[in-house]
Amino acid sequence: MRIFLTVWIGQVISLFGSKLSEFALGFWMLEQTYRDTGRISQFALIIFLIYLPKVIVSPIAGVLIDRWNRRSAMILSDGATCIVTLIIMLLALSDKLAVWHIYLAVTITSTFNAFQLPAYTAAIAQLVPPKQYSRANGMVQVSSGIAKIASPLVAGILMKLIALEGILTIDLITFFIAIFTLISVRFPTVKRMRKRRQVTMEGLLTETILGWKYIAVKPGLLKLLSFIAISYFSNGMLEVILWPLLYQPNSTERLGTILSIGGFGILVGSVLISVWGGAKNRVKTIMTCVAIQGIVILTASFKISLVIMALGIFVYLFCHPIIISSNQAIWQSKVPSRLQGRVFSLQQSLERGLAICAYSIAGPLVDGVLNPLMAENGLLANTIGKFIGGEIGQNQGIALLLLLLGILNLLTVILAYQEPRLRFLEKELPDRNLSSLDLSSVKSS
Repeated sequence: MRIFLTVWIGQVISLFGSKLSEFALGFWMLEQTYRDTGRISQFALIIFLIYLPKVIVSPIAGVLIDRWNRRSAMILSDGATCIVTLIIMLLALSDKLAVWHIYLAVTITSTFNAFQLPAYTAAIAQLVPPKQYSRANGMVQVSSGIAKIASPLVAGILMKLIALEGILTIDLITFFIAIFTLISVRFPTVKRMRKRRQVTMEGLLTETILGWKYIAVKPGLLKLLSFIAISYFSNGMLEVILWPLLYQPNSTERLGTILSIGGFGILVGSVLISVWGGAKNRVKTIMTCVAIQGIVILTASFKISLVIMALGIFVYLFCHPIIISSNQAIWQSKVPSRLQGRVFSLQQSLERGLAICAYSIAGPLVDGVLNPLMAENGLLANTIGKFIGGEIGQNQGIALLLLLLGILNLLTVILAYQEPRLRFLEKELPDRNLSSLDLSSVKSS
């Protein structure tokens, strides 16, 4: 547990720096793309690029993570992102930073980050005992909560004091701290499935398929994966519309404050799951939290105001770490350690793939379909338009999207609860008894 705590502290500091840069660069992007046009498609593209490389690279990254030392995979990811951040800082200092630089930088860092989360998640199973999985995953979510609370407020102030360049410098320092903590520890050795072979594309593809076979022959895990993927779709939509919804030209205070309130929700939820350890039936916990999120989204669509948005974001993000920690604890308990890198990477790839769909359609959907429907003479302006929306600008199209997302979440929970293999997943599969399975003989039947 001591090694995990050391790594965790380094990642907390690094994540805080990354969130500072994320806020600063995100606001800079809004100033460049949204202020004059009022359209969210260009801003949506950067969120799209955050996740697309992960979907493409994650399956192969997972195989490599299972071959490599997971500490080395995390160092690789942090080191590459550090270099990209340095280049962006130098461009900003020389006043040559352009929107396409951000697109390229996000694509590169996302590619290397495909190694980070699966390696970190798989490392938990190496570094902590099984009974502590939910708590350890909760601590990982705590780091996210801390970053989301502090970074928007701090970044909003620092943007006026030291500008974008100063924030990027702070981010670089936090990367060095994270890399140092990783270098200073050693991870326990993982028993491999077989002797290491020379890395070939054919071999990587075969091992990637092996990870998919493991998921495919476990109906409960496959249904859980599908259920969580729908949640990622909703999250993706909300990520695209939230910043434009709260944006005010030349002002970081309101955006920073609301995002910090949401971050406080993540922190409270993360601390709760870390102390509590989670319910015995984790699947029902996940379903309950997704249902609560659906109700929150649905409520927000009827009254888009600063107070409602702040409260809604708090509750929505309060549920998020409980969902993530419970989900990861199930997978860590059901998947042999030597396969976790590729399985978690495939899980990430499939879940993010659906989120990618959200990122790619959210902008055009709001700009080209929902806004015209809810415009003054639009088809729905005098029906649904009378009941949804609120005081934040002219966001009737976004209000309609919130309504649809809330309904989608609630319907998904109702359908998922009808599936016995999902509802009783943890009773269906005994913990850790699959580690001796010869997966080379697993068939997709």
